[in-house]
Amino acid sequence: MNKGIKAAILSALVWGSGQILVGRQRIKGLMIFLIQALCVGIELYTGYWIEYLMGKVPHFNLKIYGGYFTKALWGFVTLGETPGARNGDHSIVLLINGIIAILLLVLILAFYIWNIIDAYHTGKRIDETGRYISSKEYLQHVTSKFFPYLILTPIIIGILFIVVMPILFSFITAFTNYNKNHLPPANLVDWVGISNFVKLFKVPVWSSTFFSILGWNIIWAVVATFSTYFLGMFQAIIINSKYAKFKSFFRAILILPWAIPQLITLLVFKNLLNGQFGPVAQMLIDIGLTDYKIPFLSDPFIAKITIIMVNLWLGFPMFMVMIQGVLANIDTGLYEAARIDGANSLQIFRGITFPLVFKATAPLFIMNLASNFNGFGIIYFLTEGKPVNPNYHLAGDTDILISWIYKLTLNERMYDMAAVMCIILFIVVGVASFYNFKHTQSFKEV
Repeated sequence: MNKGIKAAILSALVWGSGQILVGRQRIKGLMIFLIQALCVGIELYTGYWIEYLMGKVPHFNLKIYGGYFTKALWGFVTLGETPGARNGDHSIVLLINGIIAILLLVLILAFYIWNIIDAYHTGKRIDETGRYISSKEYLQHVTSKFFPYLILTPIIIGILFIVVMPILFSFITAFTNYNKNHLPPANLVDWVGISNFVKLFKVPVWSSTFFSILGWNIIWAVVATFSTYFLGMFQAIIINSKYAKFKSFFRAILILPWAIPQLITLLVFKNLLNGQFGPVAQMLIDIGLTDYKIPFLSDPFIAKITIIMVNLWLGFPMFMVMIQGVLANIDTGLYEAARIDGANSLQIFRGITFPLVFKATAPLFIMNLASNFNGFGIIYFLTEGKPVNPNYHLAGDTDILISWIYKLTLNERMYDMAAVMCIILFIVVGVASFYNFKHTQSFKEV
């Protein structure tokens, strides 16, 4: 048996033993073994496994006698067995502990596999070269070759538990009945499989509301993104024109909607556009443009138009500033050559300005599209999803998916159905963003 296979088998049985016995890397092997000892020690110290092996626990129960990892996995699988506020099982706490334990076990498993692979390569190197590499030489090699990864490792672990763990919890909640009828600790939460997804697409009251809101959500995201982008481009081209005077003044004025906090602006617009008491509706009557007060926020169709126009006011300055920076860096020689060739202004815009500007701002455009698809703030603070639609289930005419999810969680405590829609929202935004990123020229060149 060659040393590579021998070291791999030894390290598979006792972590680090292959590095110590075959590779003569005592310090490295000892550190690897201590990690195994720590993992096993945590399980033994937090449970009653030793007492069980000694025969002191005749009827072993994972819920009572298991260690941290086994008890957490038991809780993840069962979500509890005894309801009750005083001494009952809290299903959500058990679920979260189970997710954390699974993530830790994944890290431990990854380290275990690396330990075996490292032992194999250590032994194989000895078979090929006949030279033993000390722990010190190995450490120098690792720090010189993999230093960036070593620095990023703590950050990756932090992201795993701060970002990935909540995402996993939201995803897993979609497969439970976690709602106002099953709130722990008074009640237990149970696994229900894909029944929530079936309910969303098969039950008419859910499916009709979902598809109606999804349709408006797509229209809102596309129109909001394209309108702000092209108005921002239009304003940038005008200010960048050689005929424009007082550029700094107009640039400062036009950037104000972006500079003022969005929440303040939305609350002001909400009062201005109030159909009964708002000054805008009254002013339109006073100047003779209409005979009645326009329901800017209470009519389903007009409210949607109002939201798009308010978003246009809020969103175009960002694109204007970005596109101005791109225009300032375009070689003026391109325009001079185009004019010499007889191109007019429209042809110059179509052939030079727009392609160069869009190429530079495409990533921002796509990110803004994804942001608008999840644009909770402008919908909620301007209309709160109203007006109420009696044909919708717990939603209003101007609700988009994210605001509907907010209502289902905060108001209705239907966490299971909200989680289902979070998954669908993630898939829609993720697939659209991935497709656009993949087919955007500026990303292909990176």
